[in-house]
Amino acid sequence: MDSAVPHIRSVDGAPAADGFAPRPRIVVVGVGHGGMEAVKELDGTPADVLLVDRNNYHKFQPLLYQVATAGLQEGDITQSARHIFQKQKNVDFRLATVLGADLDARVLQVDQGPPIPYDYLILAAGASTAYFGVEGAQTYGFPLKNVADAVNLRSHVLLQFEKANRNAALIEEGALNFVVVGGGATGVETAGALIELFDRVLCRDFAGLDVDRARVILVERGDALMEAYKPDLQAYTKRQLEKRGVEVWLDTAVESVSAEAVQFEGGESLATQTLIWAAGVRANPLADELGLEQTRGSRLVVDDTLRVSGHPEVFAVGDLAGATDPTGQLYPQVAQVAIQQGIHAAKEIERAMRGIQPEAFQYKDLGQMATIGRNAAILEFPSGRGLKGLLAWLGWAVIHVVNLVGFRNRLSVLINWVYNYFTYDRGPRVIMSTWPETDEVQQPVLTTAPTASDGVGGSYDPRLATESEEA
Repeated sequence: MDSAVPHIRSVDGAPAADGFAPRPRIVVVGVGHGGMEAVKELDGTPADVLLVDRNNYHKFQPLLYQVATAGLQEGDITQSARHIFQKQKNVDFRLATVLGADLDARVLQVDQGPPIPYDYLILAAGASTAYFGVEGAQTYGFPLKNVADAVNLRSHVLLQFEKANRNAALIEEGALNFVVVGGGATGVETAGALIELFDRVLCRDFAGLDVDRARVILVERGDALMEAYKPDLQAYTKRQLEKRGVEVWLDTAVESVSAEAVQFEGGESLATQTLIWAAGVRANPLADELGLEQTRGSRLVVDDTLRVSGHPEVFAVGDLAGATDPTGQLYPQVAQVAIQQGIHAAKEIERAMRGIQPEAFQYKDLGQMATIGRNAAILEFPSGRGLKGLLAWLGWAVIHVVNLVGFRNRLSVLINWVYNYFTYDRGPRVIMSTWPETDEVQQPVLTTAPTASDGVGGSYDPRLATESEEA
């Protein structure tokens, strides 16, 4: 046996077979930004770390919209969890969905395999889409939270153009009306990327289709886009989107959604078969199953050290945590908060194991940024100063490439962006069907060979004349 490999405790909590006493087990739920950074921080800690997630990969959430708009491939923004931690000898990974927990017994219930015991627990399960009770939004809207969401949306958008290319009359029925709900970063970035995809790329792919008839409508309930930014950056965002062809509808709230239209609270409706829901988030549904106190957005109430009430061995971080800043406001559900909270939770566990007093979480604001499209982005520094335009866009690109996980991903994204920039082209314009495929083909008459018995089939098949008359 390799002496460098630790004696990892078995899933059921029993001592290792070689007789070594079990070390403390730290279970981290979720391989998002918070969970990943927590596990990294625990490298070298005299404990066994078990990472649990329903997916076997980490996704770089800030670039998910680029997968949805054919700018990047899903592999460019994902990295295998086992690959990330393969050199971290005290870490193991379990592919499973956490269904709930017995916090008193310190055991997690999962969908596959035996329950998972723990000594310390970090809950970093992330967020899900919040629909705010809007009728039909969850049924007919397209969320953008997971890789599968992005691939599904990309396929649907491309399929809409294929349908319109076959039958231009469908455009009047809203086939090429793309409604994006939510004027935050996800909505703005998605709307900007869609209009560029249509104007720069699909107009060449669909030479026989009037692609100019495609519309991107960004709907925001409030009176400005990018609510968290300074007014001048908000105004710049709106001007840039409208300059590029996006229709921005402010002070507009969605009342209901159907398969064929969206209804607004003012009574107006719009024919559309594509509504992208980027209007809000809530904590992962796991938060509802733990019997713990929750706050706005279903987030778990935590103290200033990120511990949940009554269970000092349990921490919540990132989108799942209802942590508040010194003014009592909830921290924003963004990657930097999750990263810093994940690191803090890991350090708190290390302090507890050494008998050191806990320390309060202190968030270091690194500013915020969002891209609008080619050569246009907004950046707000912690001091409140803002930057917009080309320099902000370049800064946004550099920071996102640097923060991707893995050299291959960084290189791939950089090459893709350089290629896209100079060729005005996009990458994977591929429709990935979400329904089962079959190898059974209904052959057209022309491809059916004539048989010796009845003489029909091929170019002389009499059925061709009949079909021509009916047409």
